[in-house]
Amino acid sequence: MTLGDRVKAARDAGRTVEGQRFEARQDLRRRLHYKVVEGLGPTLYDRHISDGELKTRVMEMLEWAFDQEESVPLARSDRIVLLQEIADDVLGYGPIDPYLGDPNITEVMVNGPQQVWVEKAGILHLTNTRFVDGTHVERIIEKIVGQVGRRIDESNPMVDARLPDGSRVNAVIHPLALDGPFLTIRKFSVVPFTVDDLIENGTMSSQVAGFLRRCVQGRINIIVSGSTGSGKTTMLNVVSGFIPDNERIVTIEDAAELQLNQLHVLAMEHRPANLEGKGEVAIRDLVRNALRMRPDRIIVGEVRGGEALDMLQAMNTGHDGSLTTVHSNSPRDTLARIETMVLMAGMDLPVRAVREQISSAIDLVVHMHRLRDGNRRITHVTEVVGMEAEVVTTNDLFRYDYGMGIDEDGRYLGRLKATGFRPHFVERLEEQGIKLAPDLFEPEPFQARPR
Repeated sequence: MTLGDRVKAARDAGRTVEGQRFEARQDLRRRLHYKVVEGLGPTLYDRHISDGELKTRVMEMLEWAFDQEESVPLARSDRIVLLQEIADDVLGYGPIDPYLGDPNITEVMVNGPQQVWVEKAGILHLTNTRFVDGTHVERIIEKIVGQVGRRIDESNPMVDARLPDGSRVNAVIHPLALDGPFLTIRKFSVVPFTVDDLIENGTMSSQVAGFLRRCVQGRINIIVSGSTGSGKTTMLNVVSGFIPDNERIVTIEDAAELQLNQLHVLAMEHRPANLEGKGEVAIRDLVRNALRMRPDRIIVGEVRGGEALDMLQAMNTGHDGSLTTVHSNSPRDTLARIETMVLMAGMDLPVRAVREQISSAIDLVVHMHRLRDGNRRITHVTEVVGMEAEVVTTNDLFRYDYGMGIDEDGRYLGRLKATGFRPHFVERLEEQGIKLAPDLFEPEPFQARPR
């Protein structure tokens, strides 16, 4: 045997030994976890026990269970780490628990047991975190969905839920998830962003913030659009904060995320079907019911189907100043998507009638975009002007200037600039005593976008 063969054999033997140690440790972890759950039983779900007392009982049970094991000797430091990992499984959300407690992480993505990604400052990072196996991931998923009275199994392998703090959760298991299970958690900010926060981080300028404030106070109908993760819900929450305290607000969401501080807010949430496929209360049902609740404003977290027609009807029948979000790639695409969703309502309306409804109901589209550097920006503030022949016409009031370039760290240097167009609804605002600064829409030169 040559020297190279001996080195390779020694390396392979080392890998084998390391692999055996890893498997033994994971097997020990499974056994200890089972003993703790079996030993404590219903105590784990007793709401009369404080978190501190429950943690003490779990750690005592873990120490006892570990002392019964003699097959896997561990150093004191390794033992502490192992017991903490199992405690996280039992009390929290396992290996991803530290990420859920990190305020700098906005999203956690589990792509099967061996791959966990996190989003920090808008950029995705692959972590060194691993689950024991797919069953381990499924246990964490079942714990999450069980807390909100939901169930996930082979007959119902896909579920949307949320954590107690409001963080949005999506889970997919076998047979749909081929390399899964998959778990995606979009974290919910405990302290909501304010308009000052968005100005400070460059999402919008103070001039645009002041303009949007006056639009909301003047009961202008606003659509916040953008792609997934572009910051639509955050922007909707901030813009909703401009609504006066003396108005009755009805909010309708798929999963409750809005945090309004006004006194007169009625929050409603979509209810999914039960195991028998019955009992679903759709967003559209809630929008129709909201019209009977004497709202001054209706805020829909997101329209994605036939409820778009009901939302337009509300905007056109005295509920001015209503707000919602739409998934789209541009302001023009936003109007096209709303048109498509209205047609999904099954009312067999002619296309021209749908476009007339859109042009008369929607006043302003605020479009969000997540740039390549991870930052979220308003890229368009667009007025819906009206109809010309068969086309809904629009004007960009403010537009993001990409031509200002990128710095050496890859961050965009652009900002929102006025295009020179004054909105047609200025007179409506002035009739209510809301005046806009004369120089707010002064045009600014746009730089040529680099190729």
